[in-house]
Amino acid sequence: MGSEVVVIPIIFGVLFGIYYLYISARNRERLALIEKGADASIFYSRERKVTSIWKVVVINLALLSMGIGLGIFVAALMVQSGMDEDVAYPGTIFFMAGLGLLSGFFLTKKLNKDA
Repeated sequence: MGSEVVVIPIIFGVLFGIYYLYISARNRERLALIEKGADASIFYSRERKVTSIWKVVVINLALLSMGIGLGIFVAALMVQSGMDEDVAYPGTIFFMAGLGLLSGFFLTKKLNKDA
């Protein structure tokens, strides 16, 4: 059997496990708060304004794409100057993509503070 037959169930198992742990931990936390006498309405209050998710996704995807593009450009410049191609492309692409995601994190944090 091919390895893809084994990998796909493992991926779904991990996703299910993460979801299950999230739900069970949330349930235990809520039960503990209710046992201590906390009001259950704290779980449903919507007073805090949060930036809509589509704005966060668009900002992060745009900055990720710009980071990848800049990484390819910088890697091409490095290859032209004599650096090994096998090192330049993956290194700069991942580095610039990471910088794009990091700047997206800080922009999202700023958006949430302003909202």
